[in-house]
Amino acid sequence: MIGISKLYCNDSFAHDPLRYGEKAQAGTLQPHHRAQSAKERRPVVVWNLTRTCNLRCIHCYTESESKLYPNELSTEEALKVIDDLAAYKIPSLLLSGGEPLLRHDFWQLLRATQKVGLRTVLSTNATLIKPDVAEKLKEHGLIYVGASLDGIGEVHNKFRGQPWAYDKAVKGIRNCKKAGIKISLRITLTRHNVNELDRYFKFIENEDIDRICFYHLAYSGRGRKLVSEDLSAEETRAALDKILLKSKDLHDRGFKKDILTVANHADGVYLYLKLLKTDPQRAEKVKELLAWNGGGANSSGVGVANINFLGNVHADQFWQTLPFGNVKERPFSEIWEDTSHPVMAGLKNRLPLLEGRCQKCQWQSLCGGSLRVRAYSLNGNPWAEDPACYLTDEEIGFKQAEALSEQSS
Repeated sequence: MIGISKLYCNDSFAHDPLRYGEKAQAGTLQPHHRAQSAKERRPVVVWNLTRTCNLRCIHCYTESESKLYPNELSTEEALKVIDDLAAYKIPSLLLSGGEPLLRHDFWQLLRATQKVGLRTVLSTNATLIKPDVAEKLKEHGLIYVGASLDGIGEVHNKFRGQPWAYDKAVKGIRNCKKAGIKISLRITLTRHNVNELDRYFKFIENEDIDRICFYHLAYSGRGRKLVSEDLSAEETRAALDKILLKSKDLHDRGFKKDILTVANHADGVYLYLKLLKTDPQRAEKVKELLAWNGGGANSSGVGVANINFLGNVHADQFWQTLPFGNVKERPFSEIWEDTSHPVMAGLKNRLPLLEGRCQKCQWQSLCGGSLRVRAYSLNGNPWAEDPACYLTDEEIGFKQAEALSEQSS
Protein backbone atom coordinates (compact mmCIF):
# COMPACT_ATOMS: atom_id res chain seq x y z
CA MET A 1 0.00 0.00 0.00
CA ILE A 2 1.13 3.52 -0.79
CA GLY A 3 -0.25 6.09 1.64
CA ILE A 4 -1.15 9.05 -0.54
CA SER A 5 -2.49 11.13 2.35
CA LYS A 6 0.55 10.27 4.47
CA LEU A 7 3.22 10.78 1.84
CA TYR A 8 1.76 13.50 -0.36
CA CYS A 9 -0.31 15.46 2.16
CA ASN A 10 1.81 14.75 5.28
CA ASP A 11 -1.19 13.53 7.30
CA SER A 12 -0.82 10.91 10.06
CA PHE A 13 -2.93 7.81 10.65
CA ALA A 14 -3.06 4.89 13.07
CA HIS A 15 -1.82 2.44 10.43
CA ASP A 16 1.37 4.39 9.64
CA PRO A 17 3.64 2.34 11.95
CA LEU A 18 2.84 -0.79 9.94
CA ARG A 19 4.03 0.82 6.72
CA TYR A 20 6.59 3.45 7.66
CA GLY A 21 7.90 2.57 11.12
CA GLU A 22 7.13 5.95 12.64
CA LYS A 23 6.07 6.34 16.25
CA ALA A 24 2.35 5.94 16.82
CA GLN A 25 0.31 8.53 18.67
CA ALA A 26 -1.24 7.61 22.01
CA GLY A 27 -4.11 5.19 21.62
CA THR A 28 -3.09 3.99 18.15
CA LEU A 29 -1.13 1.01 16.90
CA GLN A 30 2.37 0.65 18.24
CA PRO A 31 5.19 0.67 15.68
CA HIS A 32 6.77 -2.61 14.71
CA HIS A 33 10.54 -2.75 14.79
CA ARG A 34 12.24 -2.56 11.46
CA ALA A 35 12.95 -6.14 10.49
CA GLN A 36 16.59 -7.01 9.99
CA SER A 37 15.45 -9.88 7.76
CA ALA A 38 12.22 -10.99 6.13
CA LYS A 39 11.93 -13.77 8.69
CA GLU A 40 11.56 -11.23 11.49
CA ARG A 41 8.64 -9.43 9.85
CA ARG A 42 5.10 -10.59 10.58
CA PRO A 43 2.60 -10.31 7.73
CA VAL A 44 -0.89 -8.87 7.60
CA VAL A 45 -2.97 -11.97 6.84
CA VAL A 46 -5.85 -11.92 4.37
CA TRP A 47 -8.05 -14.91 5.16
CA ASN A 48 -10.70 -16.02 2.66
CA LEU A 49 -13.14 -17.59 5.11
CA THR A 50 -15.38 -18.88 2.31
CA ARG A 51 -15.56 -18.84 -1.46
CA THR A 52 -19.36 -18.50 -1.47
CA CYS A 53 -20.61 -15.06 -2.51
CA ASN A 54 -23.93 -13.43 -3.35
CA LEU A 55 -22.31 -11.48 -6.20
CA ARG A 56 -20.32 -12.44 -9.30
CA CYS A 57 -17.73 -9.71 -9.83
CA ILE A 58 -15.92 -9.42 -13.14
CA HIS A 59 -12.51 -9.04 -11.49
CA CYS A 60 -12.87 -11.54 -8.60
CA TYR A 61 -9.54 -13.23 -7.84
CA THR A 62 -11.29 -16.24 -6.23
CA GLU A 63 -13.84 -16.55 -9.08
CA SER A 64 -16.60 -16.79 -6.48
CA GLU A 65 -20.32 -17.08 -7.06
CA SER A 66 -23.53 -17.91 -5.21
CA LYS A 67 -23.06 -21.61 -4.44
CA LEU A 68 -21.52 -23.82 -1.78
CA TYR A 69 -17.98 -25.06 -2.28
CA PRO A 70 -16.64 -28.34 -0.83
CA ASN A 71 -13.70 -28.90 1.54
CA GLU A 72 -13.63 -25.49 3.21
CA LEU A 73 -12.02 -25.35 6.65
CA SER A 74 -14.18 -26.71 9.45
CA THR A 75 -14.94 -24.60 12.50
CA GLU A 76 -12.44 -26.58 14.57
CA GLU A 77 -9.73 -26.11 11.95
CA ALA A 78 -10.48 -22.40 11.66
CA LEU A 79 -10.27 -21.91 15.42
CA LYS A 80 -6.82 -23.54 15.44
CA VAL A 81 -5.73 -21.11 12.74
CA ILE A 82 -6.88 -18.17 14.88
CA ASP A 83 -4.89 -19.40 17.88
CA ASP A 84 -1.79 -19.86 15.73
CA LEU A 85 -2.07 -16.38 14.16
CA ALA A 86 -2.41 -14.82 17.61
CA ALA A 87 0.60 -16.73 18.97
CA TYR A 88 2.58 -15.68 15.87
CA LYS A 89 1.71 -12.05 16.68
CA ILE A 90 0.55 -10.94 13.25
CA PRO A 91 -0.22 -7.18 13.15
CA SER A 92 -3.65 -7.51 11.57
CA LEU A 93 -6.16 -10.07 10.25
CA LEU A 94 -8.44 -9.29 7.34
CA LEU A 95 -11.49 -11.57 7.04
CA SER A 96 -12.46 -11.83 3.38
CA GLY A 97 -14.26 -14.14 0.95
CA GLY A 98 -16.21 -14.69 -1.25
CA GLU A 99 -18.51 -12.90 1.13
CA PRO A 100 -17.35 -13.73 4.69
CA LEU A 101 -20.75 -12.93 6.22
CA LEU A 102 -22.15 -15.97 4.39
CA ARG A 103 -19.95 -18.41 6.31
CA HIS A 104 -22.14 -20.38 8.75
CA ASP A 105 -19.88 -19.83 11.77
CA PHE A 106 -18.77 -16.28 10.98
CA TRP A 107 -19.84 -14.82 14.33
CA GLN A 108 -18.16 -17.61 16.28
CA LEU A 109 -14.90 -17.04 14.41
CA LEU A 110 -15.11 -13.26 14.83
CA ARG A 111 -15.61 -13.69 18.59
CA ALA A 112 -12.59 -15.99 18.68
CA THR A 113 -10.35 -13.39 16.99
CA GLN A 114 -11.40 -10.80 19.57
CA LYS A 115 -10.87 -13.21 22.46
CA VAL A 116 -7.22 -13.78 21.50
CA GLY A 117 -6.63 -10.08 20.80
CA LEU A 118 -6.22 -10.12 17.02
CA ARG A 119 -6.75 -6.76 15.33
CA THR A 120 -9.45 -7.84 12.90
CA VAL A 121 -10.90 -6.09 9.87
CA LEU A 122 -13.84 -7.28 7.74
CA SER A 123 -13.63 -7.14 3.93
CA THR A 124 -17.14 -7.33 2.47
CA ASN A 125 -19.34 -6.27 -0.44
CA ALA A 126 -21.54 -4.65 2.27
CA THR A 127 -24.84 -5.74 0.68
CA LEU A 128 -25.72 -7.96 3.66
CA ILE A 129 -25.03 -5.36 6.35
CA LYS A 130 -28.48 -4.43 7.58
CA PRO A 131 -28.81 -2.25 10.73
CA ASP A 132 -28.88 -5.26 13.07
CA VAL A 133 -25.81 -6.78 11.39
CA ALA A 134 -23.91 -3.50 11.75
CA GLU A 135 -24.82 -3.32 15.44
CA LYS A 136 -23.73 -6.91 15.93
CA LEU A 137 -20.38 -6.21 14.24
CA LYS A 138 -19.88 -3.29 16.60
CA GLU A 139 -20.80 -5.43 19.61
CA HIS A 140 -18.22 -7.98 18.53
CA GLY A 141 -15.50 -5.34 18.73
CA LEU A 142 -15.05 -4.65 15.02
CA ILE A 143 -13.79 -1.10 14.45
CA TYR A 144 -13.15 -1.19 10.71
CA VAL A 145 -15.09 -2.55 7.73
CA GLY A 146 -13.62 -2.57 4.24
CA ALA A 147 -16.41 -2.29 1.68
CA SER A 148 -16.03 -2.73 -2.07
CA LEU A 149 -17.48 0.02 -4.25
CA ASP A 150 -16.20 0.00 -7.82
CA GLY A 151 -18.07 3.03 -9.07
CA ILE A 152 -21.29 4.95 -8.65
CA GLY A 153 -24.68 3.46 -9.56
CA GLU A 154 -24.76 1.27 -12.64
CA VAL A 155 -20.99 1.27 -13.00
CA HIS A 156 -20.73 -0.63 -9.71
CA ASN A 157 -23.65 -2.91 -10.63
CA LYS A 158 -21.93 -3.98 -13.85
CA PHE A 159 -18.73 -4.72 -11.96
CA ARG A 160 -20.57 -6.76 -9.35
CA GLY A 161 -22.97 -8.65 -11.58
CA GLN A 162 -26.24 -7.68 -9.84
CA PRO A 163 -28.62 -4.73 -10.54
CA TRP A 164 -29.14 -4.13 -6.80
CA ALA A 165 -25.49 -4.28 -5.73
CA TYR A 166 -24.92 -0.50 -5.49
CA ASP A 167 -28.05 0.41 -3.54
CA LYS A 168 -27.56 -2.40 -1.02
CA ALA A 169 -23.85 -1.65 -0.64
CA VAL A 170 -24.52 2.03 0.07
CA LYS A 171 -27.14 1.08 2.66
CA GLY A 172 -24.65 -1.30 4.27
CA ILE A 173 -21.98 1.42 4.35
CA ARG A 174 -24.41 3.87 5.96
CA ASN A 175 -25.51 1.27 8.51
CA CYS A 176 -21.89 0.76 9.55
CA LYS A 177 -21.35 4.50 9.91
CA LYS A 178 -24.51 4.80 12.00
CA ALA A 179 -23.29 1.98 14.28
CA GLY A 180 -20.00 3.79 14.82
CA ILE A 181 -17.85 1.56 12.62
CA LYS A 182 -15.22 3.19 10.42
CA ILE A 183 -15.47 2.48 6.71
CA SER A 184 -12.72 1.80 4.22
CA LEU A 185 -13.79 1.76 0.56
CA ARG A 186 -12.02 -0.36 -2.08
CA ILE A 187 -12.15 0.31 -5.81
CA THR A 188 -10.26 -1.56 -8.54
CA LEU A 189 -9.34 0.80 -11.36
CA THR A 190 -9.98 -0.30 -14.96
CA ARG A 191 -11.26 1.43 -18.08
CA HIS A 192 -14.76 0.60 -16.80
CA ASN A 193 -14.57 3.10 -13.97
CA VAL A 194 -11.51 5.35 -14.25
CA ASN A 195 -13.75 8.18 -15.47
CA GLU A 196 -15.72 7.88 -12.22
CA LEU A 197 -13.03 9.46 -10.04
CA ASP A 198 -14.71 12.87 -9.73
CA ARG A 199 -18.02 11.27 -8.72
CA TYR A 200 -16.21 8.82 -6.45
CA PHE A 201 -14.44 11.57 -4.51
CA LYS A 202 -17.73 13.43 -4.21
CA PHE A 203 -19.26 10.29 -2.70
CA ILE A 204 -16.35 10.02 -0.26
CA GLU A 205 -16.91 13.58 0.90
CA ASN A 206 -20.72 13.42 1.07
CA GLU A 207 -20.76 10.08 2.95
CA ASP A 208 -17.88 11.00 5.27
CA ILE A 209 -15.81 7.94 4.37
CA ASP A 210 -12.70 7.46 6.52
CA ARG A 211 -10.38 5.49 4.27
CA ILE A 212 -10.17 4.75 0.54
CA CYS A 213 -8.01 2.18 -1.25
CA PHE A 214 -7.54 2.52 -5.01
CA TYR A 215 -6.44 -0.91 -6.30
CA HIS A 216 -4.57 -1.50 -9.51
CA LEU A 217 -5.84 -4.56 -11.38
CA ALA A 218 -4.26 -7.88 -10.38
CA TYR A 219 -4.28 -10.38 -13.25
CA SER A 220 -5.72 -13.29 -11.29
CA GLY A 221 -8.99 -15.22 -11.19
CA ARG A 222 -11.57 -13.54 -13.41
CA GLY A 223 -9.28 -10.51 -13.44
CA ARG A 224 -7.11 -12.31 -16.00
CA LYS A 225 -9.85 -11.76 -18.55
CA LEU A 226 -9.64 -8.00 -17.97
CA VAL A 227 -5.99 -7.53 -18.95
CA SER A 228 -7.03 -5.81 -22.19
CA GLU A 229 -9.21 -3.45 -20.15
CA ASP A 230 -6.47 -2.52 -17.69
CA LEU A 231 -5.29 1.08 -17.80
CA SER A 232 -2.47 1.98 -20.16
CA ALA A 233 0.63 3.68 -18.74
CA GLU A 234 -0.73 7.07 -19.82
CA GLU A 235 -4.16 6.34 -18.30
CA THR A 236 -2.58 5.17 -15.07
CA ARG A 237 -0.50 8.33 -14.77
CA ALA A 238 -3.58 10.45 -15.41
CA ALA A 239 -5.53 8.51 -12.77
CA LEU A 240 -2.74 8.97 -10.21
CA ASP A 241 -2.58 12.68 -11.01
CA LYS A 242 -6.33 12.93 -10.39
CA ILE A 243 -6.10 10.99 -7.12
CA LEU A 244 -3.25 13.20 -5.92
CA LEU A 245 -5.12 16.36 -6.89
CA LYS A 246 -8.35 15.29 -5.21
CA SER A 247 -6.53 14.06 -2.10
CA LYS A 248 -4.72 17.37 -1.73
CA ASP A 249 -7.99 19.25 -2.22
CA LEU A 250 -9.68 17.31 0.59
CA HIS A 251 -6.67 17.85 2.83
CA ASP A 252 -6.54 21.59 2.14
CA ARG A 253 -10.25 21.93 2.95
CA GLY A 254 -9.83 20.17 6.30
CA PHE A 255 -11.19 16.72 5.38
CA LYS A 256 -8.81 14.16 6.84
CA LYS A 257 -9.11 11.03 4.70
CA ASP A 258 -6.68 8.13 4.60
CA ILE A 259 -6.27 7.66 0.85
CA LEU A 260 -4.08 4.82 -0.42
CA THR A 261 -3.20 3.03 -3.62
CA VAL A 262 -2.67 -0.73 -3.67
CA ALA A 263 -0.98 -3.37 -5.87
CA ASN A 264 1.41 -1.15 -7.79
CA HIS A 265 4.33 0.20 -5.80
CA ALA A 266 5.50 2.28 -8.76
CA ASP A 267 2.97 4.74 -7.31
CA GLY A 268 5.44 5.58 -4.54
CA VAL A 269 8.21 6.34 -7.01
CA TYR A 270 5.85 8.37 -9.20
CA LEU A 271 4.78 10.41 -6.17
CA TYR A 272 8.41 10.93 -5.11
CA LEU A 273 9.45 12.13 -8.59
CA LYS A 274 6.47 14.48 -8.68
CA LEU A 275 7.37 15.98 -5.28
CA LEU A 276 11.02 16.29 -6.31
CA LYS A 277 9.96 19.00 -8.77
CA THR A 278 7.84 21.01 -6.31
CA ASP A 279 9.04 20.24 -2.76
CA PRO A 280 12.49 18.60 -2.70
CA GLN A 281 12.66 18.57 1.09
CA ARG A 282 9.36 16.70 1.39
CA ALA A 283 10.43 14.42 -1.47
CA GLU A 284 13.48 13.26 0.48
CA LYS A 285 11.33 12.46 3.52
CA VAL A 286 8.99 10.44 1.29
CA LYS A 287 11.98 8.59 -0.16
CA GLU A 288 13.12 7.74 3.37
CA LEU A 289 9.69 6.39 4.33
CA LEU A 290 9.37 4.33 1.14
CA ALA A 291 12.83 2.89 1.70
CA TRP A 292 11.90 1.81 5.24
CA ASN A 293 8.81 0.18 3.78
CA GLY A 294 10.98 -1.77 1.34
CA GLY A 295 8.55 -1.63 -1.56
CA GLY A 296 5.23 -1.62 0.22
CA ALA A 297 3.97 -3.13 3.47
CA ASN A 298 1.81 -5.34 1.27
CA SER A 299 4.89 -6.99 -0.33
CA SER A 300 3.92 -10.52 -1.28
CA GLY A 301 5.56 -13.20 0.83
CA VAL A 302 6.85 -10.68 3.38
CA GLY A 303 4.37 -8.02 4.53
CA VAL A 304 1.18 -9.72 3.40
CA ALA A 305 0.02 -13.34 3.39
CA ASN A 306 -3.08 -15.25 2.38
CA ILE A 307 -4.96 -18.25 3.72
CA ASN A 308 -7.74 -19.30 1.39
CA PHE A 309 -11.03 -21.11 2.02
CA LEU A 310 -9.35 -24.53 1.58
CA GLY A 311 -6.58 -23.66 4.03
CA ASN A 312 -3.90 -23.13 1.38
CA VAL A 313 -1.27 -20.53 2.22
CA HIS A 314 -0.25 -18.10 -0.54
CA ALA A 315 2.17 -15.19 -0.88
CA ASP A 316 -0.80 -12.82 -1.18
CA GLN A 317 -4.54 -13.01 -1.81
CA PHE A 318 -4.13 -12.66 -5.59
CA TRP A 319 -1.70 -15.58 -5.92
CA GLN A 320 -4.24 -18.40 -5.61
CA THR A 321 -2.45 -20.70 -8.07
CA LEU A 322 0.72 -21.20 -6.00
CA PRO A 323 0.20 -22.72 -2.52
CA PHE A 324 3.11 -23.20 -0.12
CA GLY A 325 1.29 -25.51 2.27
CA ASN A 326 -2.04 -26.06 3.99
CA VAL A 327 -3.04 -25.14 7.54
CA LYS A 328 -4.89 -28.47 7.86
CA GLU A 329 -1.47 -30.13 7.79
CA ARG A 330 0.91 -27.54 9.31
CA PRO A 331 0.43 -24.26 11.24
CA PHE A 332 0.49 -21.08 9.18
CA SER A 333 3.46 -19.80 11.21
CA GLU A 334 5.53 -22.83 10.21
CA ILE A 335 4.53 -22.66 6.55
CA TRP A 336 5.30 -18.94 6.38
CA GLU A 337 8.87 -19.33 7.61
CA ASP A 338 9.62 -22.37 5.45
CA THR A 339 11.80 -21.22 2.55
CA SER A 340 12.29 -24.64 0.96
CA HIS A 341 10.09 -23.55 -1.97
CA PRO A 342 12.23 -21.44 -4.35
CA VAL A 343 9.49 -18.85 -4.91
CA MET A 344 8.91 -18.30 -1.19
CA ALA A 345 12.66 -18.08 -0.65
CA GLY A 346 12.94 -15.66 -3.54
CA LEU A 347 10.16 -13.41 -2.30
CA LYS A 348 12.02 -13.00 1.00
CA ASN A 349 14.96 -11.54 -0.95
CA ARG A 350 13.62 -10.70 -4.38
CA LEU A 351 15.72 -7.80 -5.63
CA PRO A 352 18.66 -9.88 -6.93
CA LEU A 353 16.20 -12.08 -8.87
CA LEU A 354 14.29 -9.37 -10.74
CA GLU A 355 14.54 -9.37 -14.52
CA GLY A 356 13.83 -7.01 -17.44
CA ARG A 357 13.06 -3.38 -16.65
CA CYS A 358 12.65 -4.21 -12.96
CA GLN A 359 16.22 -5.53 -12.83
CA LYS A 360 17.57 -2.32 -14.38
CA CYS A 361 15.37 0.05 -12.38
CA GLN A 362 17.13 2.50 -10.06
CA TRP A 363 14.12 2.46 -7.70
CA GLN A 364 14.20 -1.23 -6.75
CA SER A 365 14.58 -0.46 -3.05
CA LEU A 366 11.50 1.79 -3.09
CA CYS A 367 9.25 -0.35 -5.28
CA GLY A 368 10.46 -3.89 -4.60
CA GLY A 369 9.53 -5.02 -8.10
CA SER A 370 5.86 -4.18 -7.47
CA LEU A 371 3.28 -6.99 -7.76
CA ARG A 372 5.05 -10.26 -8.56
CA VAL A 373 1.83 -12.17 -9.24
CA ARG A 374 1.16 -9.98 -12.29
CA ALA A 375 4.46 -11.04 -13.81
CA TYR A 376 3.77 -14.67 -12.89
CA SER A 377 0.23 -14.60 -14.32
CA LEU A 378 1.31 -13.31 -17.73
CA ASN A 379 4.75 -14.91 -18.07
CA GLY A 380 4.81 -17.88 -15.72
CA ASN A 381 7.92 -16.22 -14.28
CA PRO A 382 7.64 -14.61 -10.82
CA TRP A 383 10.79 -12.52 -11.41
CA ALA A 384 9.88 -11.02 -14.79
CA GLU A 385 9.20 -7.28 -14.99
CA ASP A 386 5.81 -6.13 -13.75
CA PRO A 387 3.77 -5.57 -16.95
CA ALA A 388 1.76 -2.81 -15.23
CA CYS A 389 4.75 -0.57 -14.47
CA TYR A 390 3.97 2.82 -15.99
CA LEU A 391 7.26 4.61 -15.28
CA THR A 392 9.19 5.67 -18.37
CA ASP A 393 12.60 4.31 -19.29
CA GLU A 394 14.09 7.67 -18.38
CA GLU A 395 12.42 7.62 -14.96
CA ILE A 396 13.68 4.17 -14.05
CA GLY A 397 17.16 5.00 -15.38
CA PHE A 398 16.99 2.39 -18.13
CA LYS A 399 18.42 4.53 -20.92
CA GLN A 400 21.15 5.85 -18.64
CA ALA A 401 22.16 2.28 -17.78
CA GLU A 402 22.14 1.34 -21.47
CA ALA A 403 24.39 4.28 -22.33
CA LEU A 404 26.88 3.42 -19.57
CA SER A 405 26.92 -0.18 -20.74
CA GLU A 406 27.70 0.89 -24.31
CA GLN A 407 30.48 3.21 -23.11
CA SER A 408 32.10 0.46 -21.03
CA SER A 409 32.00 -1.97 -23.94
